[in-house]
Amino acid sequence: MGTEAPQALAAPRPRLARSRAELAALLATTPGRRRAVVMTMGALHEGHLSLVRAAREHADQVVVTIFVNPLQFGAGEDLDRYPRDLERDLDLLSTVGVDVVFAPDVEEIYPQGEPVVSVAAGRLGERLEGAHRPGHFDGMLTVVLKLLHLVRPQVALFGQKDAQQLIAVRRMVRDLDVDVEVVAGPTVRDADGLALSSRNAYLSPEHRGAALTLSQALDRATTLARDGAGAEGVRAEAERVLGSQPAVAVDYVALVDPVTAEDVAPDHEGEAVLVLAARVGGTRLIDNARVTVGRSQDRTSEGTR
Repeated sequence: MGTEAPQALAAPRPRLARSRAELAALLATTPGRRRAVVMTMGALHEGHLSLVRAAREHADQVVVTIFVNPLQFGAGEDLDRYPRDLERDLDLLSTVGVDVVFAPDVEEIYPQGEPVVSVAAGRLGERLEGAHRPGHFDGMLTVVLKLLHLVRPQVALFGQKDAQQLIAVRRMVRDLDVDVEVVAGPTVRDADGLALSSRNAYLSPEHRGAALTLSQALDRATTLARDGAGAEGVRAEAERVLGSQPAVAVDYVALVDPVTAEDVAPDHEGEAVLVLAARVGGTRLIDNARVTVGRSQDRTSEGTR
């Protein structure tokens, strides 16, 4: 009789909490000295899973929240059609070793309807994404703070793809003395360069091809920055590349400070974040890249790829 290689045991499904009480009970009975949280709206993809893997490196107990937060959707946005498939999400999370999933409904998070007291993003919430989506960052920060209170993690992980969201969360944590470490995870991209997003599922094949202009604009601008181009030249090049694709309707292109999200000065030297947003068909996409502008950079250390 021949021998067969042993099959790997399937990872157990995460323990699921649908209420505050269930969450508290699971957190109390799940082993772990250091807790990390990854907050999502579901429709999970590899970008979310990469954050979960990073969370495991920072903590021995990992919690994922799945909640489509109505406060951060404006009028005419895609709240109703936003994809929801909890069973699929739980299957995916079983592959990366999540301990607890908190997936409440709206009434559990906002039992008395929209909160009277909420977090205001201030100036951060009025520009770039905030200018195009009024109230978005107020709603996002409000639910993030609520979930931090409920989960009580030592570490919270957010993707760099939502650059302004990351800046806003870090500012809230600092300004309101929230006792949590915020860790950024790098943007995950498909092989063609498109940044992973739950909204990519809305793109037709034709529109997906046009959407690649976003990453192409970032690549071209990043190359200029490495060659020592100034801030305005880097921003203008990204805008030019985006504008070359008729199917892409540009909302904004900006080069901003990585701490404040304010536009950097034309003579700025050093780190910045190139952020852009555009509509392709009926789908709104965002992307960004960290760059160093105004300095020629030695690329000999990069080696061949």
